[in-house]
Amino acid sequence: MDDICKLLRGTGYSSQPGAKRPPNYPESYFQRVPVNEAFISMVIGRLRSDDIYNQVSAYPLPEHRSTALANQAAMLYVILYFEPSILHTHQAKMREIVDKYFPDNWVISIYMGITVNLADAWEPYKAAKTALNNTLDLSNVREQASRYATVSERVHTQVQQFLKEGYLREEMVLDNIPRLLNCLRDCNVAIRWLMLHTADSACDPNNKRLRQIKDQILTDSRYNPRILFQLLLDTAQFEFILKEMFKQMLSEKQAKWEYYKKEGSERMTELADVFSGVKPLTRVEKNENLQAWFREISKQILSLNYDDSTAAGRKTVQLIQALEEVQEFHQLESNLQVCQFLADTRKFLHQMIRTINIKEEVLITMQIVGDLSFAWQLIDSFTSIMQESIRLNPSMVTKLRATFLKLASALDLPLLRINQANSPDLLSVSQYYSGELVSYVRKVLQIIPESMFTSLLKIIKLQTHDIIEVPTRLDKDKLRDYAQLGPRYEVAKLTHAISIFTEGILMMKTTLVGIIKVDPKQLLEDGVRKELVKRVAFALHRGLIFNPRAKPSELMPKLKELGATMDGFHRSFEYIQDYVSIYGLKIWQEEVSRIINYNVEQECNNFLRTKIQDWQSMYQSTHIPIPKFTPVDESMTFIGRLCREILRITDPKMTCYIDQLNTWYDMKTHQEVTSSRLFSEIQTTLGTFGLNGLDRLLCFMIVKELQNFLSMFQKIILRDRSVQDTLKTLMKAVSPLRSIVANSNKIYLSAIAKTQKIWTPYLEAIMKVGQMQILRQQIANELNYSCRFDSKHLTAALENLNKALLADIEAHYQDPSLPYPKEDNTLLYEITAYLEAAGIHNPLNKIYITTKRLPYFPVVNFVFLIAQLPKLQYNKSLGMVCRKPADPVDWPPLVLGLLTLLKQFHSRYTEQFLALIGQFIRSTVEQCTSQKIPEMPADVVGALLFLEDYVRYTRLPRRVAEAHVPNFILDEFRTVL
Repeated sequence: MDDICKLLRGTGYSSQPGAKRPPNYPESYFQRVPVNEAFISMVIGRLRSDDIYNQVSAYPLPEHRSTALANQAAMLYVILYFEPSILHTHQAKMREIVDKYFPDNWVISIYMGITVNLADAWEPYKAAKTALNNTLDLSNVREQASRYATVSERVHTQVQQFLKEGYLREEMVLDNIPRLLNCLRDCNVAIRWLMLHTADSACDPNNKRLRQIKDQILTDSRYNPRILFQLLLDTAQFEFILKEMFKQMLSEKQAKWEYYKKEGSERMTELADVFSGVKPLTRVEKNENLQAWFREISKQILSLNYDDSTAAGRKTVQLIQALEEVQEFHQLESNLQVCQFLADTRKFLHQMIRTINIKEEVLITMQIVGDLSFAWQLIDSFTSIMQESIRLNPSMVTKLRATFLKLASALDLPLLRINQANSPDLLSVSQYYSGELVSYVRKVLQIIPESMFTSLLKIIKLQTHDIIEVPTRLDKDKLRDYAQLGPRYEVAKLTHAISIFTEGILMMKTTLVGIIKVDPKQLLEDGVRKELVKRVAFALHRGLIFNPRAKPSELMPKLKELGATMDGFHRSFEYIQDYVSIYGLKIWQEEVSRIINYNVEQECNNFLRTKIQDWQSMYQSTHIPIPKFTPVDESMTFIGRLCREILRITDPKMTCYIDQLNTWYDMKTHQEVTSSRLFSEIQTTLGTFGLNGLDRLLCFMIVKELQNFLSMFQKIILRDRSVQDTLKTLMKAVSPLRSIVANSNKIYLSAIAKTQKIWTPYLEAIMKVGQMQILRQQIANELNYSCRFDSKHLTAALENLNKALLADIEAHYQDPSLPYPKEDNTLLYEITAYLEAAGIHNPLNKIYITTKRLPYFPVVNFVFLIAQLPKLQYNKSLGMVCRKPADPVDWPPLVLGLLTLLKQFHSRYTEQFLALIGQFIRSTVEQCTSQKIPEMPADVVGALLFLEDYVRYTRLPRRVAEAHVPNFILDEFRTVL
């Protein structure tokens, strides 16, 4: 279906820069769905002749006409493609359209920043191209560019004057509304023209004529993107202040009007009382005429109606004139107090006129004039200038706030019709565009965290390399050495710079961008998190790349180096948290854990059929993305490289693991390769999350190895008739398992000899699983140790809860009426995650895969074990060690691999396997005794040691082994060695 849709909508058009437009595009595309020609003709007729959006009233000046009709022009441009004959042949109509809509502009914005250069778009159409030639004449281009250069310089000076502190007062604004609006119009028109006509997206670099026109504009308009951006900033700030003032004045309009009316009326009543002769005001004679007149004026003032603003305005003017006349005709100037009363009343009446003139139309005009939807995409070209300005002056953010709000006005365009249609999509479309704008705001303001971190890196360097820690006790004469005034001054200076950046963003105040509320504190925190994630992720990626041929391994040095880097980040982050008012340690732990968990998840994707995509990941975020790096080897991420490097250096073919020392030694040189210190180093460098992630990855690897083992078992045993015959013969010879096998040596050796070829891959698979289980044990030990050390209360609580739960579950199985967690209860699942993170678990008891019944499984493992015993020898201090380095077998991985494998199957298989070993020990010892051989055979010692180790690793009681081997043999066998 998708392919059919693609075929039907395919036109050959490409939006790539420099791509050629297919012939007859887009008119042939629009003709695929025919539209009534008469209807199109009527629409074009209306668009040609009328001002259908009523924009001209907002732009009264004739030179702003093309800007006023810009939306209509964009609509007309698109609809003309539905009737291409006009573009091709109707010269008179095209001339009329160009003269009305495009006399001074040829780069237009169709919708939300999609720009079109008519010189390029109308190139294939004869009538349109001819009509546009007048506009594109170089003398007209020069004239327009010079005009807008002059206008932008003039209005910029005006706006800067208006923005001076204390200039825009209420009286000044109310007296000069037309002047301020004219300035706003000029600013916005100049910004629009210059931004559109100098945009790179509107000029095809391969088109010589377009390039020539653009160069002409750049020269004649003396174009400087920084100056244009400054004009945009100042205009946005000016607009924002004016809008806020008008909104406030509108909200207080009636209350103020009523207050001025009341004050004026009271003044007149008081004057009337003065001329009544009742009030003792010095040297004012009684005058009943004036008394009555002032009373009448007071009534007239009170009768002014707020709702009928026109009549109230006229009447107020008349009252002012009357008050001026009464002062002149009745020689009232001689009395200063009366004059003062009259002057105050006139002032109140003037204020009433001003107040009644505060109309919402002014705000609507400002909204129309301030439209910035044409720059929805073009604004991105100014991002670097914005960021540079912020870096030099962090308080610039307050001005940028006004610009972002101006850009938010662009949301009105796509939402207007959706709102009018009462569409339910209003919210989702608002959400989308608001989200896009907020993302852009984040992108611009990201320079603040970036600059902070640049300073932070210098602090890290000073704190880790230059400044010496001051000891708790210090000799007086050494005080100067530890003072280190130079480096400490440098740290103070850098810290001050960081706090200034923070102050800059916090000055922005909470702002509603579209329908999303932007909290600057949250923006700062998200920005800091984003920068931290970027830098820590890069440090982890770069720090954990290993050369597999390096001797000795680079693992420990690289971990130490990375540990120092991470510690530097951690310390300096902790240091600056108070200066930037954020919870540094909380952010550090949350983000580092998120990075590590995300990388573990991506690495584990290799082992999953259904991959977890970025958008599904609970660790990935759109606002604070974790960067993905190109893999440098088979591993996807740094955690995979670390894990594979550990597996490489502890490979059982090359090394020998000594359990008592928790150390790996090289089989040939007997030098130490690594030890449990490795896991302490990982804990220091990557923290608990890193060790936990490594453990999780090893689990996936073990699962994969066990699955490979099962498929191999099918292939080399269940499909090989000769091997099966050998196993059947052996089972007959040793049945029943409680008995002692006669002529045991011959029977066992014969079985080993006939199956020799299958053991090499078998040994490899089991040793790999065993090796990973040893690593998991080491990780659990380290996690448990650090948890007990750092969070003893958590450890105690977890251990007690674990014991209590297990006791309850055991009690339930003995008496099913007792409670047990229901299926929908996640308690067991959740506590397992906590226990594994605290190292309170035994990896050897874990079930990794689900298995079916496998014939011959116990006997195969038994024959495998006795086939490996001759390759090993007993050493009193070290236990079982490899006999020849050329034929390597390491005992602990072998035991743990077999143990893990058996754990995946039903316990009766293990029971049968142990019974076969017990029978082998008893039969061989019996044969030696009958032949009077004094030494205990090496294979028997190996089998006895296997039983001992099996009991020790599984933490089972010794009677499990004693059920198959007499306990005196288990007690005494070491004494005869």
